[in-house]
Amino acid sequence: MTEYWEKAEFPFHAIPKLATLGLAGSTTKGYGCPGLSVTASAISIAEVARVDASCSTFILVHSSLAMSTIALCGSEAQKQKYLPSLAQLKTVGCWALTEPDYGSDASALKTSATKVPGGWQLDGQKRWIGNSTFADVLVILARNADTKQLNGFIVKKGAPGLKATKIQNKIGLRMVQNGDILLNKVFVPEEDRLTGINSFQDISKVLAMSRIMVAWQPIGISMGVYDMCHRYLQERKQFGAPLAAFQLNQEKLVRMLGNIQAMVLVGWRLCKLYESGKMTPGHASLGKAWISSKSREVVSLGRELLGGNGILADFLVAKAFCDLEPIFTYEGTYDINALVTGREITGIASFKPAALAKARL
Repeated sequence: MTEYWEKAEFPFHAIPKLATLGLAGSTTKGYGCPGLSVTASAISIAEVARVDASCSTFILVHSSLAMSTIALCGSEAQKQKYLPSLAQLKTVGCWALTEPDYGSDASALKTSATKVPGGWQLDGQKRWIGNSTFADVLVILARNADTKQLNGFIVKKGAPGLKATKIQNKIGLRMVQNGDILLNKVFVPEEDRLTGINSFQDISKVLAMSRIMVAWQPIGISMGVYDMCHRYLQERKQFGAPLAAFQLNQEKLVRMLGNIQAMVLVGWRLCKLYESGKMTPGHASLGKAWISSKSREVVSLGRELLGGNGILADFLVAKAFCDLEPIFTYEGTYDINALVTGREITGIASFKPAALAKARL
């Protein structure tokens, strides 16, 4: 994967091999999907991320966002039409919420959906949309021009007025094809409106599950970095002894391992809370924020342990080090997730400056 990571190209030849893993559709039952438990799906995402974070992100966007939205918010006809081919990765999906001017403040999005004869017209822009430059099925979230509420739509590749352009020069998840999407009077037939999305709250069930999956990505990345460092320290010698023989290096390995064990337990607890119907937004946000923060420490220690080779993508740790940065930010930055949990435990929302919030009262 390093060759494709360096070139910032997606390894399309790997898609059929990824399909054989049977992960697409994750927790969805029927329609050719595997019907995994949330725990099984999360561990699977981690194991893919252990080898390559970009491939795990590809699966997560396709499965936990695009497919889950159709499965949870789509009609029976839409599920039968789209999910079977998506489950086999014969078609690829993406999910478009974020906009150029609305990242953390995603609920304020401006992309509009206007009712027209036979369907809807979409106008606006999306940004940072993974898989968007080659996706066959695009789940687009837009504001209903009449109700001002959020609606969801399925847009097909090649639709007139639809344009996706690759975002260049990323330092992390370089194989993931994030794109800018331009929607210029894109017509969507009524049959492709996701009838289960009529407010921002309706996609919260999708985001709740995807946030668990995103929390398990840093766990997998950290495991992969630990694997590499453990092997490297035993193979490389300095001062006549393996690097693993030095006390400082052993202490760093142990600290990495301790973090990983704690991260796994928090991730496992999130899964079990979700499966028992007890997980709250604060639980999910705390898990994602805390796990990604601890993972940062793990990959930093790993980079240190490899010395000069720690900045070479060939040794995988540098690649993982860079790949963690976008994961630390997407599906809610550390700060935003902290504020979600803070609101839940105090009952006070502090997303907006106090002076601004007071002025709006």
